[in-house]
Amino acid sequence: MKLIKRTNAMNTAIVAAVLIATTLPLFASETDDRIESSFKKSYVYKTYLTDENIKISSKDGAVILSGNVLDETHIPMAQNVAEALPGVKSVDNTIVLKSDKSDMWLKMKVQTALVFHSNVDATNTHISVQDGIVTLKGEAVSPAQKELTTEYAKDIEGVRGVKNEMTLAKSTNTIGEKIDDASITAQVKMTLMMHKSTGVLRTGVTTNNGVVTLSGQARNEAEKDLVSKLTEDVQGVNYVINKMTVK
Repeated sequence: MKLIKRTNAMNTAIVAAVLIATTLPLFASETDDRIESSFKKSYVYKTYLTDENIKISSKDGAVILSGNVLDETHIPMAQNVAEALPGVKSVDNTIVLKSDKSDMWLKMKVQTALVFHSNVDATNTHISVQDGIVTLKGEAVSPAQKELTTEYAKDIEGVRGVKNEMTLAKSTNTIGEKIDDASITAQVKMTLMMHKSTGVLRTGVTTNNGVVTLSGQARNEAEKDLVSKLTEDVQGVNYVINKMTVK
C-alpha cells in the first residue's frame, strides 16, 4: 500500500514538473511579445521614433534595441521607454547614429524639445536651421508662448542663435490621446537631460497613471524647483512628486 502511495506521489511530482517546464517558456514568450508590442504602441515611439530604423527584440525580459537613427537624442529616448516597460529586466542599446549633419541634427533636437513642452505649440511651429542659427516660423497663441518657444530653442546645446518670426493667432489645439506612463518617463528624462541646468543631474524618474515621482540629488533648492517645473511642463504629466534631496 505504501509503495502504491509513493508511486502516486512520484507520478504527481513528475506531472507537476512537466507542467512547469512547459508553462514557463510559454509565459516568457507572452511577456516578450507584450514588451515588443508595448514599445511600438507607446506614445514616444509613435510620435518620435516611428520613422527611424529601430528594431526591438526581447527574450526572457532582456531587451535588445538595434538599428540606426537620424537624431542622436532618439537613442537614449528609445532606451528610456524600453526600461520603463513592465517585465523588462535589462536593455542592451546598440542603436547607432546614421548621420552627423549638424544642422539637420540640431533641427530635430529643437523639434523634440518643443514637442515635450505642453505650453508651446510644436505642431504650429516651423523650424529651419542654418549654421547653428534656428529660425522659428508659424503661429503662437500669445506673446508669452512665442517667447517661451524662443527660450526652449535657445536652451538646446549647439544652438548659436534664434530668430523668432512666429505670428500671433488663435490656438487650434485639441485634447490629444492619453499618453502612456513609459512615454511620460522617457520624455521627462530627455527634457532634464537636454536642459543645460539639469543635464548633469542624475534624476530618477518613475510614472504611475501620469503622476511622476522624482528622486536623486540637487545642488540647491532652486535646482530642485527647476526639475519640478520642467517635469510639470511635459506632455501627459498630471502631477509631480519631487523627493530629491539637496546636497
